[in-house]
Amino acid sequence: MTAVASDGDDVYVLRGKSEQVEVYDAEKFAFKCYIKVPGLGSNARGLAVCPKNSCLYAPNFMSGSVHRVELKADNAAKNWSVSGRPAGLSVNKAHNLVVTCFEASILQEYTTHGSLLREICLKAAGVTYPRHAVQLSSGDYAVSETHGKLPGEISIVRVDGRVVKKYARSLTSDVGQMKRPMRIALTKNDDILVADEENNRILLIKRSESCIEELALPVDGGIQSPWALCLDESRDRLYVGELGGKFRVLVFDNVTLT
Repeated sequence: MTAVASDGDDVYVLRGKSEQVEVYDAEKFAFKCYIKVPGLGSNARGLAVCPKNSCLYAPNFMSGSVHRVELKADNAAKNWSVSGRPAGLSVNKAHNLVVTCFEASILQEYTTHGSLLREICLKAAGVTYPRHAVQLSSGDYAVSETHGKLPGEISIVRVDGRVVKKYARSLTSDVGQMKRPMRIALTKNDDILVADEENNRILLIKRSESCIEELALPVDGGIQSPWALCLDESRDRLYVGELGGKFRVLVFDNVTLT
């Protein structure tokens, strides 16, 4: 699998079972360096970057830990344990780290130094296999959920764990059921991009219109098992990381999401 994150100036890529994060210049796509993440192992399921705190986060799914690396010359690192297996990471509007714990069916919010601030239980509301969560401007969370052959969906969850809306398929177009929706990303209007892995497509949930569209993203051979998403609206650019094959990162410029 391929994880990808960007702070606007640089792009961070973690491929396959590597313990090294590749860093590229976002303007020229030139390789800059590797960042070693001590103790990460080969089970990382995502990346998140925080420009405010100048750090990079990566989770070890099997050991149940989160690793933090300072984006400075010394790349100082630390890690801490989380509840259950961390399947996804994001940085919220308060610049804290949100960890999606797949096995425990909870969201945990940590300070950049690893202090637990909040825990949101998802299982009681029927979200039992969460993969990734991002915080909306309202404070609610968009959460992707999928497990095995079960249909996938996106839930909007309040901080008390209550689900207020679910998206699974379009009722106004021919966009069918999601299959393994993995990573999600938000637009500046709080619309939701979804990496619909088994359908080999990227979806856009327009929340104000309650509709779901498939993005037309031209690439030779099509998108293959999209796993990771990173949206850089300052450049009108979308990064898509694929699950297998050559662990490609696809870059789409001039992406219009309105």
